[in-house]
Amino acid sequence: MPINEKLADRIRESLVGAGKIEEKKMFSGLCFMLKGKMCVCVSGDEMMCRINPEEYENALEKTGCRPMIHGGRKLTGYIYVDETGYKSKKDFDYWINLCISYNKLAKASKSKIK
Repeated sequence: MPINEKLADRIRESLVGAGKIEEKKMFSGLCFMLKGKMCVCVSGDEMMCRINPEEYENALEKTGCRPMIHGGRKLTGYIYVDETGYKSKKDFDYWINLCISYNKLAKASKSKIK
């Protein structure tokens, strides 16, 4: 499934000034790495947000939000948000700010040696 380029551009614009950003193809989409840590991704028309696990249950109650399931289990701290959940600027900014604020606390994944 191709990524939503408009959504990717919207995320790019929102991350300007947040710190060093890298883009990587991951999770069948495009991930935005902030300061070497996964922050937010585009997967099809959805955003995959990496958020504070303490905010996870509250986030799932928001419109357009669903858990990320990998290997048959929910990954606490990772959620998908569809267009109904990020359509307005206010809602979009809410998700981006949640991702950026957790990025400051999150640990970077260990690099795999090839």
